[in-house]
Amino acid sequence: MTTTGMIRHGSRLLALSTVSMGLVAAMALPAAAEDQPTREQLIADCASGEGKCSFNEPTLRKAYLGDFHQVSNSLYNCSTSDATQSMSWSDTVGSTDSAGVSVTAGGNIAGLIDLSVTASYNHTWSSSHTEDSSLNMTVKPGEVGWISRAQVMQSVSGTWQTHYDSPKWGHYFWYVPDTVTGPAPNGTDGQSNAVTVKTRKMTSAEKKSCSADAKKGQAFVVKR
Repeated sequence: MTTTGMIRHGSRLLALSTVSMGLVAAMALPAAAEDQPTREQLIADCASGEGKCSFNEPTLRKAYLGDFHQVSNSLYNCSTSDATQSMSWSDTVGSTDSAGVSVTAGGNIAGLIDLSVTASYNHTWSSSHTEDSSLNMTVKPGEVGWISRAQVMQSVSGTWQTHYDSPKWGHYFWYVPDTVTGPAPNGTDGQSNAVTVKTRKMTSAEKKSCSADAKKGQAFVVKR
């Protein structure tokens, strides 16, 4: 081979090497912003099982008493004397994540959080709690009464690790920080569930309804 031919051959090899190196670099680049998944997509893959997920490094926050909310029907007193009645109540409190999305009991998400919390804190985590009972309540004339309940709540923070068998959005692994708030056992961190009777004055429209024959001088129940 002549000197000129060797130079040309060497130039071709250098060009091919440069192209090959460029391909490797391109394959190693992270996914473009538009190719990255949304938080909702990753959590959905965890929930469906498409992604092999774990909830890593859970941190339980201090328990607190949640907001009071109505858990019974309402008792309207259109009579001229106190009305006393036994009212049954039922309450189901669920869990939500940091985006306000419900975390259903028995699903992959709830199960993975429970598994992680149990391993780290040696006690179970529940995504839902249901309780029911009955309570005597007294409502004064011209008032409405109902039963309200507040549930002890607790948040757990951690990071979802999603693993795919084949690269998805350019990677095998994706990570999503999350905080899930759900019902805690009664007595957690010294907090106790609360049930109380609440009353208010009837509105003008409600007072007018008391003049109807079926309600006049009566106490009646309206379903919530």
